[in-house]
Amino acid sequence: MSATQVPLRFLGKEGPRVPALGFGLMELSYASYGTTPSEDDQFALLDRALELGATFWDTSDLYGNNEEILGKWFKRTAKRDEIFLATKFGFVPGSKTYAADSSAAYCKQACDASLKRLGVDSIDLYYMHMANPETPIEETMRALAELKA
Repeated sequence: MSATQVPLRFLGKEGPRVPALGFGLMELSYASYGTTPSEDDQFALLDRALELGATFWDTSDLYGNNEEILGKWFKRTAKRDEIFLATKFGFVPGSKTYAADSSAAYCKQACDASLKRLGVDSIDLYYMHMANPETPIEETMRALAELKA
């Protein structure tokens, strides 16, 4: 399999073009179906995924230390520019009840924290994992638009 075998799609009306198949990274360090692989195995998986053409990587601040692992991988390989990076916010990490916070303040705070953990200057796609129904969606969307600007 190579990157040319995965069809590309426009994300939105005017791009960017991204692979139609994303690489979901929840199990990289969030062991809901078994044990967490070693850091060496995590890096080997990421290396192999890129080698096979997986360039649309999706994670979340909820998935254990995924963002830190990706940050270490980006630093180790200097291949951040080869990856379309998506991450999510909305669930409050550490909450036993999966509390949701989609307020503007939390959106921006969570984005800043993700940028630091990932060790990057930008996230290609930052989106909401879970909305709090008590927060007007307009508030969340304004915050996301401000982050994009």
